[in-house]
Parts: sequence; structure tokens; C-alpha cells
Amino acid sequence: MAVMTVDPFACDDAELGEILDGEPAYRVRQLRGWLQRGVDDPQEMTDLPAALRARLAGRLDPPGRVLAHRTADGGQTHKLLLELGATDAAGSATGADATQGAGSPAAEAIEAVLMGYPRTAERAGRATVCVSTQAGCALGCPFCATGQAGFRRQLRVGEIVRQVTALQRRLREGAIAIPGVPDHVTNVVFMGMGEPLANVEATVAAIRWLHDPERGLGLSARSITVSTVGLVPGIARLTELGLPITLAVSLHAPTDALRDDLVPVNRQFGLDALLRACRAHQEATGRRMTFEYILIDGVNAQRAHAEQLAALLTRRDAPRVAHVNLIPMNPTPAVPWHAPPLPDQQAFAGVLQAAGLPATVRHNRGGDIDAACGQLYAEQRLGSGRLLPAAQDAWQRWPIQLETGP
Repeated sequence: MAVMTVDPFACDDAELGEILDGEPAYRVRQLRGWLQRGVDDPQEMTDLPAALRARLAGRLDPPGRVLAHRTADGGQTHKLLLELGATDAAGSATGADATQGAGSPAAEAIEAVLMGYPRTAERAGRATVCVSTQAGCALGCPFCATGQAGFRRQLRVGEIVRQVTALQRRLREGAIAIPGVPDHVTNVVFMGMGEPLANVEATVAAIRWLHDPERGLGLSARSITVSTVGLVPGIARLTELGLPITLAVSLHAPTDALRDDLVPVNRQFGLDALLRACRAHQEATGRRMTFEYILIDGVNAQRAHAEQLAALLTRRDAPRVAHVNLIPMNPTPAVPWHAPPLPDQQAFAGVLQAAGLPATVRHNRGGDIDAACGQLYAEQRLGSGRLLPAAQDAWQRWPIQLETGP
């Protein structure tokens, strides 16, 4: 029978002490120090006795394995495809989600991206890591590469944190060196594969670890951003957390009728409920909101859509907007949609700016390495001959009749 392993990133000091049973108390600090540096393989923890390292190798979740490492943007963007929750030779699950039993396929490939922003005269350099929170996604947004892969399982706390520490280690050791960028992670954005608030407890625990100066990386709460498509109960849970993290909400449509098609969870939590939850979060944390809006030619990127979006976000009961991030759609396997021409993107931003909303068109980083969420995974699956489930229904109805109501 396979031995159940433990996620060390989810353990407090007492729980680590139990794992280190019989060892001096300072071993907990040593183990934490290695985890903070991104060393999660006990065999590499060289200040621990060999016998203890061997024992920990059988007790702790196995380290991740890098399946692919791509670079782009002149070396300023790095993307890792990581295998987490690996199985042993006999096929028994190790490091699996609690819903999986022994013998079930626990190993999953997930993506993490490091984006370096060199220092300028106006700002300090940043090393931002974009992390995944699920293997796949169940929310079914038809424009999303991750959604095409379907939902396979939740990621555990350590599987989320390991994405950050894997890149932290590479920065610290010089394996990734970007001029003008710090040698450590400065920002983390929960914007990778999956919906963070559909895995809310693991997301919250990962945020706590990243923020904790004793157990984790000690990142400022203001340097952590969580992106959601609008799961209202999850936003309420983040509000309870009380940390002034940045909440980024993916709108992608200015009306409920259009958003029902593009973001199906809107049928459960519509725009009115979403904006109320965002306002409550803002009042509790003191942070302004960021809204994201993917631009899809012929679907949601016409001038009338921009005017509707401006009206929505300037309502008296809407939260204060820090930024509207307009995202030209990345090419996605099996989806025929694409971004509108650049002049149309700029015109859309101009309508929002004229309404007093800070809005910019994002320059998509890492396009030549498939750095959009799920695209490197999609490429790997397609290259192996295993076809992805495609979003088959929504785009067959387009272009739809543009809404003309308020």
C-alpha cells in the first residue's frame, strides 16, 4: 500500500515537527529555509543528515519536474511546463489531490510564467510570476485554451507555491538572469491555468504562504494579484482574508446577455451581483479594482461594446476602477476567433479613456512561446497526438446581433 505523502507548504511548524519526529527543533527552520529557496527535493537539503533526507523523501510530496522551459521577448519572459504530483514506478499516486485514490493518475502538467520588467527611471525592476491553480478548468469560456483541455483536478497548496519557488530558485542561482530585474520574485499573479476562486481554499493558503515572512517569501500583499471570472462566493472569501491584495476581474463583455455566452458562470453570478461583491472587497481592503477584457474581433470589440462597458464601470454603485486591461485575443487551437486590428483596439481604449477610465491595450508577452494560459500545455497535448476537447458550441453562433440596449 502506498504511503500517503504530506504537502510541506501546507504544514505549520507543529506539523513539520511531527514529520521530523525525534529531530532537534531547529530542523524545522532548516527545512523551511530550503523550501523558501525553492529546494523541495530532500536529497538536495545538504545540511540535513543523509538518513533524515532519505526519510523525508518518503514523507514529503515529490518535487516537480520541468518538462519544458521556453524563453521569449529577448529573454525577459520565461515559461515552465511543470509536472506535479508524479506517480511512483508501480503507478501509485503520490502527491495527489485528496479526491484521488492510490493507482489513479495524479501527475499533471501545469504552466508557470516569469515576466521580467527591467528597472527604468520611473520604476523599480520587477520579476512577476504568473501561477496556475488548477489542472485545466471547468468554467468553459470558449475563447480559452485552458478551457479546451477540460478540468482534471485541483492543485494543492504546494503545487501552486512550487511554481513560484521553482522560478525563485532559478533567479537566485542565476539560471535566469535578466538585466535590470531583481534576482528574486517580487510579484505573483494568479492568472494562469484554472480559476483561482474555484480552488479558493488552496488559493488563500498559497497567498498566506507567499505573504508570510517567517514561513514563506514575505511578499507584500499589494504585490499579489488574484484574477477571477467572477465567482462571487470566492470574492467574498478573499474579502474575509483581509489582505490588501489586488483583485482583477475578467469581464470580457459589458452586458449579461453577451457575458452569458463568453463567460458561462455569469448565468449564475450576473454583473450586478459581481459588481456588488467587487465593491464590498474594495471597501474592505482599500484597493482599487482592475478589470480585464479580452478583445475578440466581431464578437465584443465594437465601439458600441466599448460604450456599454464605459457605462457599466462608471455607474454610481460600481467599484472604483484602477485600470481596464484590454487583452487582444491570443490565437488558440481549434478556435477561429482572433484579435481585432490594432486601430480598433486603440479606438476601444479611447472610448473608455474619454469616460474617465484608465485603460490600456496589453502587449501580450511571450507570444512566440505560447505564453497565454494553457497554450504550451495545448501544444504539448496536440504534439503528442492526444487531441484536446474543443469549445464546440459558442463560436458557431457568431457573429451575433449586437445589443443596442443601455
